Amino acid sequence: MAHLLLFVLVFAAQLIAGFSTQKLPTSHSGSMITILSIDGGGIKGIIPATVLNYLDKALKAKDPNADLAHYFDVIGGTSTGGLITAMLAAPSPDDPSRAAFTPAQIVDFYVEDGPHIFNTSNPGDGPIFDGQYLHNITRELLKDTRLNQTLTKVVIPTFDLKRQKPVIFSSYKLESAPYLNALLSDICISTSAAPVYLPPYYFVNDGVEFNMIDGGAAAGNPTQATVSEVLQHNKYPKILVLSLGTGTTKIEEIYDVQMAATWNLLDWITKGIGLLGGGSTAMTELYLASLFLGFQPGNTYLRIEEYNLDPAFTDMANVTKENLKGLSDTGINLLKEKVVRMNLDTFNFEDAGEGTNAEALDRLAEILYEERQDRLKRKSTERGGRPFLETLRVPSDKTLANWAFLNNIFI
Repeated sequence: MAHLLLFVLVFAAQLIAGFSTQKLPTSHSGSMITILSIDGGGIKGIIPATVLNYLDKALKAKDPNADLAHYFDVIGGTSTGGLITAMLAAPSPDDPSRAAFTPAQIVDFYVEDGPHIFNTSNPGDGPIFDGQYLHNITRELLKDTRLNQTLTKVVIPTFDLKRQKPVIFSSYKLESAPYLNALLSDICISTSAAPVYLPPYYFVNDGVEFNMIDGGAAAGNPTQATVSEVLQHNKYPKILVLSLGTGTTKIEEIYDVQMAATWNLLDWITKGIGLLGGGSTAMTELYLASLFLGFQPGNTYLRIEEYNLDPAFTDMANVTKENLKGLSDTGINLLKEKVVRMNLDTFNFEDAGEGTNAEALDRLAEILYEERQDRLKRKSTERGGRPFLETLRVPSDKTLANWAFLNNIFI
């Protein structure tokens, strides 16, 4: 009788689970949604691409066929981060089930094509660069791929100069706003059109005009916009976020109030922009940290950023060999640095006491791998591919330890 009761209970649990499980990656209803977000920063995109190369190798050690687009439900990116997003999410012409580019190939792209994109011998009519090489190489790399053809969901913020409004090219919005289903190349050129450096970009899609500039005008760090898209379209999801920056210099107390009171407009533009940008960055970090503290238990937010970038490497258009190597070395050294978190009272970044960024990425890779394996098994069950008793999978002690580690980074 006891055996029969156990069988009935197990079968009932599996039956209920079968009704409550939705097909991924639309809405996960009790499953984890994994998000990758990449900041803007021109040639400094080498830094997050280098970090992603480490994560890619960690995943490939477990799954030789791993693509980041297979492991992240949503990838968001602004400006150069938008270009990285598209390159990771676009399907390969040779095998549509695989990504067009690996992080290692993206690093090579910056090194090989960056000097042509930011070439002062091709000045624009107002901007420093005419943008033609960027336009051509982006179309060559992404071909005719549209937003609805990506391997995973994509969120790329831009800004419409004519309408003076943000435009978020989001996979989530395509049903309600089909005119956003533009070519990835047009989207990437738009989000990369940084004022001063590159000209605004005009294109038409589905009868709608777009007059675009850099997505950084709306969201230099796209994490907030990406998470917002997820929350709008998924009910009470569990969220894991990896947010990557392109480096920022250490903020020093340089000016006093009396000196700032004498600044004119040019002074505020040249001296105060770093101060204003730092405030914006801090508020974004506050929003995200607060969201993950208060939204619901079990959410994870890992931010990897170089907060003490060598001032020599801050120019987003510096493509000298020395600068390219310096940015690459910065990305490599960033992996060796300690995980930090923001103190929500002082806005200072402090050692989280959780080891290095590389160690955090190793743990993240373990979680992503386990999550994907669970999903593959779940899909197999939905197709009638395995006995129901095999679905009674208990997370390993190692996986539970990894969750505890990452949850403590900001929570």
